[in-house]
Amino acid sequence: MPVMPRRKRKQFYVRRKVCRFCVDANLPIDYKDANTLKQFVTERGKIIPRRISGNCARHQRRVTRAIKQARLLALIPYVPLAPPSP
Repeated sequence: MPVMPRRKRKQFYVRRKVCRFCVDANLPIDYKDANTLKQFVTERGKIIPRRISGNCARHQRRVTRAIKQARLLALIPYVPLAPPSP
């Protein structure tokens, strides 16, 4: 049986995600700012994990706490709105 040579894979550069709150110290994490918090919640209502959002551990904890606080006060929903039934 002849041995097939392996294909070389293309090297690609993975850009390191940077915490937006560390870069801009003036950007507050506030439970009353629903527009900022919605960027860290999926359309299904789940909190986006740190490895995807790019937040550092400290700011991810603060964002999570703010999202939960905003949900409690009904500023952002726990679950998405149900589609209209036919």
